[in-house]
Amino acid sequence: MNLRSKIIVISLFAIAMGFLETAVVIYMRELLYPEGFAFPLVPIPTNLALTEILREAATLIMLLTIAIIAGKSFSERFAWFIYTFAIWDIFYYIFLKIMILWPESLMTWDILFLIPTTWTGPVISPVIVSFTMILLAFIIILYADQGHKTRLNGKEWAGLIIGSIILIFGFILDYSQYMLSHFNLFEMLNMGNKDVMEIAFKYIPVRFPWGIFILGEGVILGTIGGFWRRLGMDVERVN
Repeated sequence: MNLRSKIIVISLFAIAMGFLETAVVIYMRELLYPEGFAFPLVPIPTNLALTEILREAATLIMLLTIAIIAGKSFSERFAWFIYTFAIWDIFYYIFLKIMILWPESLMTWDILFLIPTTWTGPVISPVIVSFTMILLAFIIILYADQGHKTRLNGKEWAGLIIGSIILIFGFILDYSQYMLSHFNLFEMLNMGNKDVMEIAFKYIPVRFPWGIFILGEGVILGTIGGFWRRLGMDVERVN
């Protein structure tokens, strides 16, 4: 299979996953938010909350499986993983908008992830991250398809990891500050505790740390730019 066909097939897979994610969310909102989703959250039965966490973990395994099949090297598999993740995430919001006219705007707050704790932020923030992931993925995929080595070095991995940690910190900051005002860290992560769950479901987003988000994105984009320049210089030396 040539690269164009592979991109089309994997994109279709990711788009279909995005629709499945949308369908699950629509079902949950019909059950839990018949009048429309809004903060604060309504209490979720423990078994349903556990199922949702396991579903998210299963989704990551599915994306990882596709990446392992599609890529030949570690860097290619990494690229296909983040590409599929990004397409899935973008189309999840596109299908939500088509099906239930939500979100109202790109600044609407959403619950983004639940592992290891709740991530929240305006919809535009994960969309920006997704396009950043697509950019890095295409650099790796296109250079690899031309037969060039696309292995990231230690400095580049460090930049991506540090930038990602900064982004994650920003996504969990508002919720964590709220929860830590009531519990210590270990208590906050114990979602089986009824007191913790009761306080968690009263959470209303207050402020998204755009400064932290921009810093994290800046570190990642700077790392991607440096990686791109290095690949270009390597190609010139070979030629």
